[in-house]
Amino acid sequence: MMTYTFLPLTQNQAEQIAYDWQYEGEFAFYDMPNDPEDLAEFLDPDQRTEHYYAAMDETQLIGFFMFEPGQDSLELALGMRPDLTGRGNGTAFLESGLAFAIQKYQPRYIELAVATFNERAIRLYAKSGFEPIERFQQETNGGSYEFVKMCLHTGIMK
Repeated sequence: MMTYTFLPLTQNQAEQIAYDWQYEGEFAFYDMPNDPEDLAEFLDPDQRTEHYYAAMDETQLIGFFMFEPGQDSLELALGMRPDLTGRGNGTAFLESGLAFAIQKYQPRYIELAVATFNERAIRLYAKSGFEPIERFQQETNGGSYEFVKMCLHTGIMK
């Protein structure tokens, strides 16, 4: 299995992701400029904080992870470089990020939210042990979209 190196996300990398990464078809939903608030946070180092990491394969930027620690939990958001999606790279990418997060933050559980139309990602998360716990509507990208919150229990006891 491919493993990745996780380094704090640099401003240059944030700008590259925000402006150069464009997804195909319905996945264009995830293009950063489509959500001005998220884009502003992602590009501002003070708002981005130390919880954003670049996932690197040697010298190549493969994707990013955001880990927002709570008391016993960790909120997860992630993105993979568009040209690498839909090619069987997701499991190694996700599992590597989860291993990093569990080692660094020691959460009892990890939560993420995914748009319900993104069945490919939902299958990936389920395969890695995430279970759906809630559906909700969220205002984003100029509209209201249904999301599913998913949770992974890490087995760590606190």
